[in-house]
Amino acid sequence: MGNKKAFALRVDEEMLKAIEKWAADEFRSTNGQIEWMLNKSLKEAKRHPKNKK
Repeated sequence: MGNKKAFALRVDEEMLKAIEKWAADEFRSTNGQIEWMLNKSLKEAKRHPKNKK
């Protein structure tokens, strides 16, 4: 993964609580869980960016 860029994200309070619980269950930070979820969704949709190696 390349450089990371910070940005604000507004999320429904109940959704955030569910993500925080899931992250704790998987021993990840909330941010790490959201990144994992986004990567998984991108791969499933075949829209994940190609590695530049």
